[in-house]
This record gives sequence, C-alpha cells and structure tokens, in this order.
Amino acid sequence: MFVARLRHFAPLLLILSTQVSARDQSLFTSSVTYCSEPDALLIQQFDIAYFQKNSSIWFNISAASVQPNVSVSANVMLNVYGMHPFNFTLDLCSLFDGALCPLPTYNFTGSDSIPLPSSLGVSSMIPGIAFQIPDLEAYAQLSLTDVTTGELKACVQATLSNGWTAHQVAVEWATGALGLLALLSAIWHSLSPEALAPYRLFDLFYLFQWAASTALLNLNYSSVYLAFATNFSWAMGLLPASSTSPIQLSINNMRHLTGGNMADATSGSAVALVNRKLSPYNAAVASFLSADYQLATLGTESLVSLPNLTSANFVLPAFANNAEELSTAGTVQLVTATSSNVLQAGIPIYVSYVGLATANAFMTIFLVALVLLAISMATLAVGYGIVALGCLSTNSKYSRFTHWKNQYPAFARAWILRLCLVAVTPVTIFAFYQWTLKDSWLSILLSVVLFLGLFGYLLYPILLTVRIAIRSAPYALYTQPGHLSSHSPIFALYRLERYYAIIPLLAAIFLKAIFTAFGQANGEVQVISILVIESTILACLIFLRPHKTRRADVLATYLAITRVICTGLLVAFVESLNLSAIPRVAIGIVIAVIISVAVIVMFINTLVNLGLMELLPARFKRRTAPVTDVSVVEKGGDVEGISGRSRNPTPDRNIPLDPTINQPYPDSLSQMTTEDHSTYSEESGSTTLGSLLPRRWSFQPSQPSSHSRTNSQSQYSPTSASSPRQSHPPSPLHPQSQLQSYSRQPTIDEHSPMAF
Repeated sequence: MFVARLRHFAPLLLILSTQVSARDQSLFTSSVTYCSEPDALLIQQFDIAYFQKNSSIWFNISAASVQPNVSVSANVMLNVYGMHPFNFTLDLCSLFDGALCPLPTYNFTGSDSIPLPSSLGVSSMIPGIAFQIPDLEAYAQLSLTDVTTGELKACVQATLSNGWTAHQVAVEWATGALGLLALLSAIWHSLSPEALAPYRLFDLFYLFQWAASTALLNLNYSSVYLAFATNFSWAMGLLPASSTSPIQLSINNMRHLTGGNMADATSGSAVALVNRKLSPYNAAVASFLSADYQLATLGTESLVSLPNLTSANFVLPAFANNAEELSTAGTVQLVTATSSNVLQAGIPIYVSYVGLATANAFMTIFLVALVLLAISMATLAVGYGIVALGCLSTNSKYSRFTHWKNQYPAFARAWILRLCLVAVTPVTIFAFYQWTLKDSWLSILLSVVLFLGLFGYLLYPILLTVRIAIRSAPYALYTQPGHLSSHSPIFALYRLERYYAIIPLLAAIFLKAIFTAFGQANGEVQVISILVIESTILACLIFLRPHKTRRADVLATYLAITRVICTGLLVAFVESLNLSAIPRVAIGIVIAVIISVAVIVMFINTLVNLGLMELLPARFKRRTAPVTDVSVVEKGGDVEGISGRSRNPTPDRNIPLDPTINQPYPDSLSQMTTEDHSTYSEESGSTTLGSLLPRRWSFQPSQPSSHSRTNSQSQYSPTSASSPRQSHPPSPLHPQSQLQSYSRQPTIDEHSPMAF
C-alpha cells in the first residue's frame, strides 16, 4: 500500500532530475575588487563566465579608460586552492582589429562570448571536480601593464564560483523547523514532570549554537566549512539581512549618533573583502601586487598572441560624442594590504557572510532577544488570561483551572529560565566581543545591561538550589513544590546527587565565550583552550554520569564527544601550521558531516520525545523506566532505583544479610507440633509467632476470657497468629522458647475497665 502511493511522487523526481542535468559545468565571477590603486582603468561591472562544454568565455564589462594613449598588455593569472594552473599574458593589440590598442579614453561596455583556441589547453588545465565541489576556492587576477614603461595601470581580482555551496536556504529552514518542533513539543510536555522534551530544547539549540560558534575563531577556515556554519547563524540571533534592511539602517544610525565610527555593511559580497591570506584566496604573497612585482615577473610569463578574434555579435559601443567618464568604481572596492576594510578571520568574516556589519552583530542579537521576550511575555499573558477565564466559568475552588491558576506563575518562571538558557551562548559571546570594538557607547551599555540581567536571572536559581541541597538534603529539592515547578530546568534533568551538573556546563559556556571574544588575536590559543574545556566537560559526563537514565547519559556523552572531535579537527585551520588548501577543505567537509549526523540524531530524539514512539506496534517498543515516586523522595529514599538506572553492586552497597534470615527451613515439619506452641494468652498480651500449622488453619471456640468482650468478638479465635503480618519464619539459631519474646501491646478493648 505504501509503495503503491509512491508512484504519485515519480513526476516530482523527474522534474528534479531535469533541473540537475540542466546545470552546465561553468565557472563565473562572484566578486570583483581592485588589487591596486585604479589609475588608467575604472571598472563598474566585470562579469566573466567560462563554459566547459564548448571551452568558451562569456564576459560583460562596463569600464572607462581615463588616460589617453595607453597601450597595455593583459596578464591573466588563475589561483585554485593555492595552485596556479595557468598564468599568461595577452597582447590586446591583436584583439578586435586593434580596437583596444591604445585603450579608448571613454566609457565602453562590451558583452560577448569568445571561444578559446585549443592551443591554450584551458579545458585540460581545469579538472572536472572544479565544477562540482561546493564553495570553490579560486580567483582570477587581471593586470594591465603599460607595454612601454612596464608600469602597472590596473589590477582587478575576481573570485570564481561554480554555483554549488554548502550554505543552503533549505537547511536553514529545516533546522529552524526542527527548533520550532522542539519548542512546541516542550510546551506541550512541560506540564508532565517526567517528560524530557522541555530539557531537550536546550540541548538542541545548544548544538546549533555550538556549530555556529566553531566558525567564530581566528582560524583560516575552508570556504566550504564557513558556508556550512552559516546555516546555523539564525540560532545565534544573527538573522540574514541586506545592507538596505530598515533594522540595519536603524542600527547604523544609532551607532553613528553615539560615537560609532566603524564601517557599515556593504551591498556586495563579503568574499571580496576577505584577507588575501585566507580562503578563498590562499595567497600570502601574490595577493597584493605592486608595480615592481609586475616588472619582475613579466619576463617569466608566457606571452600568447591570439589570432585576430572577431565576433558577429560583438560591437564596440561608440561613446565619442556623448561619453561620460566614471567618477567612481561603483561597488568595486579597493582591497590592499593597507586597506581598513579588510575582513579578518573570526567573527568579522562570519558576520559579514551573513550580511551584517561587524559592529551591528550584538545589536542585531539584542533586538532579536527583545522581540522574543515580547512574544514570550505576550504568550504567557494570553495563557494566564485563558486560565483565569476558565476559573471564572467554573466557580469552584477545586477545579482544574483553579489548580492551573495557582501553578501558572511557577510555570511562567520556568519557561523564562529555559529561554535564558537558550540565549546565554550568543549573548555572552557577542556582548564580550562588543566590549572589544569600542565603537558605540550605547551598544556597550546595552550589552552590559543584557549580560548582567541574563546571568543574574540564571545565577539566582542556581544558588538557591545549591543552598537548599546543602542545608537539608538533595531530596529536599523535590519536596518543595514551588521550587521544583519554578527552577526544574536547572536540576530536574539530573540524578538526585548530581543536582549541580548544570554548573560545569554553564561555566564552560562562559569560558568559551571569553576565549572566543577576547582571544581574536591568536587563533591557536582559542582552539587549544576550547579543546581543553570540551574535554573537561566530556570527562565530567563520563565520571559523574549525572542523568537519571543510561540513555540520557549516552546521548549527552555522544554530543560531548562530537564537540571534542570537531574542536580537535579545528586545529588544522590554525594559520601558523600553513596547511594546504585542499587538506583544509577535506577536514572542513569531515567536520560538517559529523555535525550533520549529530543534528540527525537530535532530530530523531525530538521525534521520540514528541511521543511518536507510541504509534509503533507493541513488539517494537522498549520497556520504559518506571515513574519516579515522589513519596519515596519525600521520605528520604533513594530515587536512583526507580528512575531507570540499575543499581549495580558497589563496595558501598554490598550490605551483609542478617544471619537470622539467611538460614534454611527445617527439612521436616514433623519435628514441630502444635503442642510446642502456645496459643494467644490474653492475660499476658503475648502471642506465639512463627508457628507452622500442620494443616490448614482451623477455628475453634475460644476459651472464656476474664476481660469483658462481646460474644461476636470471642466466639472464634485462630489457633496461631492472628494475622500474617505478625508471623515470622522460624530460625534454627533461636530456640522455640525464645519465640515467646515477640509480643504486642494489648488493644484498648483488651484492657480491663478502669475503676474510678
């Protein structure tokens, strides 16, 4: 039945297959910048694409030559993952019947497709994987040099792309939908004290935030991993935005009015402003070229004279009568070694990839936090209003709505505490980083207020929980309903004796934020420190085993191992190691795969906590752990055995058995007769315990008693113990005569009347 229904989706698969096959293998420019001061050439548009199918180049160039009588040669250099497949010089005077020699001194716009001659062998120089690998790290450099003086007249760099990238909008929406599903599941199950969905909400968002934070260090990340990490930027509160967004424009205005002087976000690609020593340029020396370098290397380049290429579709526009010189280069920016707009590794590059200015990062998170807080307060207020209306409609002090109304304040405080736990990672990192920028005094003030308010709301319940556990006992945390309902996100996930297990986790988040924000000058110190912190958290989970069930410990340990492994692999991105680009790309893909597997595991965990396991047949279900009995906790009992964790024998639990109990019964019952035991003596108020009856219990008329008893009370009495609760098995270590010592106090009816 299920397989038969899949035929309806076959057309969709055909549509997708046609779209995939329709993509041509091509390389095109994704960003353009000047690599030297523009002298003879100003560029407004510079789009070039190479098609592998017919080995042709399509270009769309809009530029202006501002110096007369300049004849130049064009040097074209291609850098792919730090390698140089080809580097050659073209004689522009041989192109288009000499129309470009000398360069026209007016605006010109040209667009055409030129087939490359087979003598160049360009198609054989570019491997097929260059058209398939996501986030290609390659750029082309065009240098115009005066053929007479050898002076560098223009230098333009353009990064290349093949259209494939690890940053997918579908992934952002999928992870966002997973977070929303976990939130709804947590709200639905938050009324159940044994549900895990409310606690897994923090685990899921912490995974997303940690994945994003791994790309905030001062490391030379591969482009594919940096693009992958931006899929989780929304979990940090860094929502993608354009430079013309009203919110970003408002933040820019606020910063400039309060002493901020840092640059705003640009409308172009952030890749154009990346430090040339980093990916995707991978050129520590050749990135910023000078005229001397051009003169020195001109003789080593291969001078190629192309045939006189003409095209029927190409017409050089004539702007001699009404030409307007370009006063600026438009969106093409100048990036040199001394430029102030160069993006350094770490937070600046990551934030710019999202589309935000570096100085706007914290304020964006601050506004997102305010919006979420307003939505949360409004939702809680609406919920309280519904409960209050329910109380008015029932008019009963013992209705369900009355109980909900009494518990609602604690419920609201618990959810605000959960939201604070979710927000602690991004707020801490970017609040600390805002202090290092020294840009706007208002931004710094708001960062201090938000940081203190957030940590104040978190530290108070933690200190209160520790004080209650120390002054009385850990089980007292469960005997105070108000504290349990309000502050359960802090300790209820863990075992009774491990109520403090969240403290190491919050301390790790705080320390990692310090190294991430304040250690931007040294990526090696950052990654080593964070690796030590993650290893410490893993050791705590292994030795403390804080969770109530083994499965919860396994999940937490798996996530901790994932963080340790990925952090250890980040060492390959340290600049001082000078690791080649291709190994860094491979390591970045491995880290992305490991994180993706962890996300899939949390997705399955979210479905399980949602209650979908109840839909499975009974034979596929596993026996669940019994529910914790609150009465046992209130009596000071051990909840470990009833919380799902097996009590294996340990040295402190090997309690010796009572020797009076650990004895065999007599082999024969004939040794014991009814004459050896006396019946209940009303005068002494004692009874015979541990008597073995040779036959079934029989009732005989009781003897006359000296006490005043009714006929119904004394008509029958058993020949042995009056109730099974009073009987004890006999022990060979104690003679039968000693059994008389087990006695009870007579009841009120058995006492003689008191004389007044």
